[in-house]
Amino acid sequence: MDRSLQLNRASWDERAPLHAASKDYEVEQLVRNRAHLSETVRFDLPLLGSIDGLNTVHLQCHIGTDTLSLARLGAKVCGLDYSAASLAEARALAERCGAPIEYVESDVYAADQVLPAGTFDLVYTGIGALCWLPRIEPWARTVAALLKPGGRLFLRDGHPMLMAVNEDHEDRLQLEYPYFEHEQPTVWHNDQTYVETDQRLAHTETHEWNHGLGEVISALLAHGLQLTALVEHQSIPWEALPGQMVKGDDGEYRLREQPARLPLSYTLVALKA
Repeated sequence: MDRSLQLNRASWDERAPLHAASKDYEVEQLVRNRAHLSETVRFDLPLLGSIDGLNTVHLQCHIGTDTLSLARLGAKVCGLDYSAASLAEARALAERCGAPIEYVESDVYAADQVLPAGTFDLVYTGIGALCWLPRIEPWARTVAALLKPGGRLFLRDGHPMLMAVNEDHEDRLQLEYPYFEHEQPTVWHNDQTYVETDQRLAHTETHEWNHGLGEVISALLAHGLQLTALVEHQSIPWEALPGQMVKGDDGEYRLREQPARLPLSYTLVALKA
């Protein structure tokens, strides 16, 4: 197994139960209120539109809060992730909510080998997913393979400009990390995850890759998708730059000063011809 994949999967396996137990993922709210949607999907609604009845796959679904939210909007949803622990939490949540969601364990690059290719109306990829992929081209190929003609990709992710900023500088925006895709990953060492928890991680090393906006779009175009929407946002659903952000009522974080300086996330929609 590729070392980066092994390290990252171990990290997500360890994080999954911590995320499911945290208030940040709103698991108990989702269970108590059958109309509740995750903050991420609530943000997506204006661009996502109606998905009622659509055969949908959620790639890199983690613990399934967004997957469940898509199902609550009327989609027939399948979730896919490479972390067995994440899928265990996702299945438990779906069962508690009485939601008929299928979950499949797989590396995203092999999604079209474990799911029926060419059958999906919608491929959904939520925020914070693409940075775990070494290369964007195989991902675009997989998306195109999963979609049926006329099917749609909906992607919201952290903006690659944000990902190039060093978050340790709380008094300025300083570009220190690659904007473009590089063969070698950015290596992180951290014993904390991004939710409130007292537990420290044993698997502290993770590997990430940035993918420039042009690289993502070009890869999708090369595999026969047509771009129909691209919106850059001044917000993101986590405190990406500690000390420089303020949280809004919608759960999104924005720069406290001059928020127009930096795009924090983006939404991309594309159709398969």
